Amino acid sequence: MAVQPVVERVTRRVAERSAGRRSAYLGRIRDARTEGPARGGMGCANLAHGFAACGVQDKLWLRGDVTPNIAIVSAYNDMLSAHQPLKDYPDVIKAAVRAAGGTAQFAGGVPAMCDGITQGRAGMELSLFSRDVVAMATAVALSHDMFDGALLLGVCDKIVPGLVIGALSFGHLPVILVPAGPMASGLPNASKAKIRKRHAAGEIGRDELLAAESASYHSPGTCTFYGTANSNQLLMEVMGLHLPGASFVPPGTPLRDALTSAAARRVLKLTDLADAYTPIGELLDERAFVNGVVALLATGGSTNHTLHLVAMAAAAGIELTWDDFDELSKITPLLTRLYPNGTADVNHFHAAGGTAFLIGELIDAGLLHEDARTVGGETLAAYRRTPALEDGALVWRDVAPESGDPGVLRPVDEPFDTHGGLHTVNGNLGRAVIKVSAVRPEHRTIEAPARVFESQEELQRAFAAGELDRDVVAVVRYQGPRANGMPELHRLTPPLSVLQDRGHRVALVTDGRMSGASGAVPAAIHVSPEAASGGPLARVRDGDVVRLDADKGLLELLVPDAELAAREPAGTAPAPDAWTGTGRELFTTFRQAVGPAERGAGVFA
Repeated sequence: MAVQPVVERVTRRVAERSAGRRSAYLGRIRDARTEGPARGGMGCANLAHGFAACGVQDKLWLRGDVTPNIAIVSAYNDMLSAHQPLKDYPDVIKAAVRAAGGTAQFAGGVPAMCDGITQGRAGMELSLFSRDVVAMATAVALSHDMFDGALLLGVCDKIVPGLVIGALSFGHLPVILVPAGPMASGLPNASKAKIRKRHAAGEIGRDELLAAESASYHSPGTCTFYGTANSNQLLMEVMGLHLPGASFVPPGTPLRDALTSAAARRVLKLTDLADAYTPIGELLDERAFVNGVVALLATGGSTNHTLHLVAMAAAAGIELTWDDFDELSKITPLLTRLYPNGTADVNHFHAAGGTAFLIGELIDAGLLHEDARTVGGETLAAYRRTPALEDGALVWRDVAPESGDPGVLRPVDEPFDTHGGLHTVNGNLGRAVIKVSAVRPEHRTIEAPARVFESQEELQRAFAAGELDRDVVAVVRYQGPRANGMPELHRLTPPLSVLQDRGHRVALVTDGRMSGASGAVPAAIHVSPEAASGGPLARVRDGDVVRLDADKGLLELLVPDAELAAREPAGTAPAPDAWTGTGRELFTTFRQAVGPAERGAGVFA
């Protein structure tokens, strides 16, 4: 199938824009490639330190110059439900690698924080920065020149992008991401959303809300709504870094265990000591990143990936921009309805045909580069099949030709919408992204007076006092990466949803984040430049009329240009001495070094 012309044009433009940086990156990783095992050039004392704690057999193999050695880098902790299943993976991996004629060592752990726990707390102001900490921790783990490949264990929001960014610094190594899978479905998402709104409206108390939340998040495994964690899993599969069909197999099942062992065996075949050398730095090329953007758009995935995909691409020497997202969104059909863009969760998506059906539909429509390299086969064509066990053996089968549930997953010729789930908006307030897949068409355009806030708490107090019971555009500024680390602002969703349900026209405009849980209220987020960098948000006043048109791509303050330019910025970001506690003072240098949202909000570029 020929690649769709817009997909081809965007890919070519990305390649041309990135030519110099990409060439330099590829040259660097090719220079890092060695003859034989990486440890072959080490001094005897260095190597002895590297295998001192190994068993007899592993020591014998690591002394030689034939056996590949695989790094295990894990984000395990047992506070995060998504990562708790990773506890036993190292032993499973080591056994599988050893049985296949290799060795594996646990190279290092990386931090893994939970945005669900830190929502609205001071710790959320470290969340985005944690991605780059994970990247640095991954680099430390891989820095010992002991390894010929790596298996990265991680699932959630900033963790997977951080693992990938870190691994790309060692782009000469083959890398496979090994997921854990989702927890069983709990309280239906529609019921959960209704209870949250009732609590925001003061109709029920904390006990009833906590009971509902506990019925939603209830066991080991990834949270089942389609937020950043599950967007991570889908993107890693479409971009070729998972084994086919690995993303949404539940933890603690024989199939999950078989996929983990298969990833361990597979990475051995991708090392420079085997016949199918596939370094991550070459695998993640322009085609892979365009495939990731298309998959994100086709599923209405997390807005966080307008940051993470850009940052991951930069780590591979590739310049991906919001303009690329916007152009691809115009020709990418929306094929899923998953909470918060519907009521179903990823278990329903998986049962309906999941990634195999989705990838097949997008390939047949020319919307994915089928020839992109992967860890699971020569090309993405291998990902049209789904894993299963036959007499205890792992096999891949053809997926059913039709969706098992058209209310959750549809073919390209019967989409939920003709365009992707994310749009870019531009105007005199800057640039922003907006997730429209959950927003009804009649709510995508609003023109209303602004009410300006500088924290979530200010807005919540105004809501509780009845001051927002009208048409309003809530402007929440000084929430960008330089201001306070760009926290997610999920505590705003219930009150704004209540106002919209009362019949008011409501929108949010912010330089902060809303993530994969962006819902039915139109939210222009990641506004760039941010207020703390002198962006126009700092000049908005209460009562100014704001026009947001998601369909036409407009974000405008209806104030004369001369008047807007003459205004002095109002409000301030937290001062250094105010940004303390919960470890925030340790990240002051990150605030000073971080780049803008549209460049990935990273500290490395």
